[in-house]
Amino acid sequence: MTESPLTGPALIDSLLVANRGEIARRIIRTARRLGIRTIAVHSDIDAGLPFVAEADEAVEIGPAAPAESYRNADRVLEAAARTGAAAIHPGYGFLSENADFARRVKDAGLVWVGPDPDVIDLMGDKINARNAVAATGMPVAPGTTDPVTDEAAAVEAAHAVGYPLMVKASAGGGGMGMGIAHDEAELRKQYAAVSGFAARMFGDPGILLERYYPDARHIEVQILGLADGTVVALGERNCSVQRRNQKLVEESPSPALDPELRQRMLAAAVEAGKAVGYRNAGTVECLVHGEKGAQDFVFLEMNTRLQVEHPVTEAVYGIDLVEQQLRVASGLPPSADLTAVRPRGHAVEFRVNAEDPVRFLPGPGAISTWAEPTGEDVRVDSGYAEGDRVTPAYDSLMAKLIVHADTREAALARARAALTAFTISGPKNNLPFFTELLDNPVFTDGDYTTGIVAQMR
Repeated sequence: MTESPLTGPALIDSLLVANRGEIARRIIRTARRLGIRTIAVHSDIDAGLPFVAEADEAVEIGPAAPAESYRNADRVLEAAARTGAAAIHPGYGFLSENADFARRVKDAGLVWVGPDPDVIDLMGDKINARNAVAATGMPVAPGTTDPVTDEAAAVEAAHAVGYPLMVKASAGGGGMGMGIAHDEAELRKQYAAVSGFAARMFGDPGILLERYYPDARHIEVQILGLADGTVVALGERNCSVQRRNQKLVEESPSPALDPELRQRMLAAAVEAGKAVGYRNAGTVECLVHGEKGAQDFVFLEMNTRLQVEHPVTEAVYGIDLVEQQLRVASGLPPSADLTAVRPRGHAVEFRVNAEDPVRFLPGPGAISTWAEPTGEDVRVDSGYAEGDRVTPAYDSLMAKLIVHADTREAALARARAALTAFTISGPKNNLPFFTELLDNPVFTDGDYTTGIVAQMR
């Protein structure tokens, strides 16, 4: 990034994408459209994937194991230095919410395409995040305000909070490190399991206990902190179609919200972003509980990165969120007045995974057929092509199918046609599940909860 006394900050001129697959390819697409030189880093097993070929330059950084490649900060930074990259975009997963890596990027004189490392640290701890947003007036579920570090303390806290409880790893994220307890016996079992998992995975056994809402809707608000300090909310997404706390389908706007609740959620998310000095793209995740017409929401967590499901917001608001991320990181204003932009129509995203459509168990393999649907307001963000191999080394996500239309009913009709036209053979895939979902009246009525997949299975 250069700066002129006459013109001020300029857009970065080169970008290393510290990720793989569909999100790396998607970031590269926007960067190249903006005239930014792109650098891909990849493991040896990913050398033949489309994102590597589509970058202006590519650097192999290690073997398949993420710890030796995509999560290896030293190798990523070495690749940035070797290629003269001006900035690093982490995508999602891997190093995207690693505050120490973000600090190292900035210390190396590079532009970090994301929020400040201190904000990543704050929001990466569920208890600190919960306490910070509660101070702004955002509702939080009844729960503990300090980490629970032994079983006896967990039992005592549970009596004060009340069952059922969600047992969460304080340092966890992405749906990992959590369990449900309906009584003391279950609490003791879940505490041992979750704290042990947290210690192994995150190096922190601390536990957060929160009231569990069994019939909730998972709703998240897209925020964008601009370079001048303004924080805007770009609508909400309903992410309630989940298996094992992992999202499968997202839509915007949520059919489960009334206008008053929607406005309260958007305003609360903006205030939370302002309170922590948020810059760049982020998501405030919430649980909406209660019957329609008598609903309320509580804070769940803040994701300090670009979400997998960001395309549904792009479709409804007609903006490129990656472009806005790059502009914010460069110190530039957004490409449009985001305080005035208004939503248009309805969008739905389907995560096409290499997994069986019944039990959702991984089913990697070589892709012998890959035919993507096309047409008006049909978008596919894919990480693979015919002839590629989906390996068990990484997440099973192969592609995202996004459809948009003037109404939800029309969007679902468009989705049915697009799913029928999407052909994949070789690895297992969950396309048949989506067809089943679109025939489910609970989903088509729009008033579904996070229990919908379990009810179908």
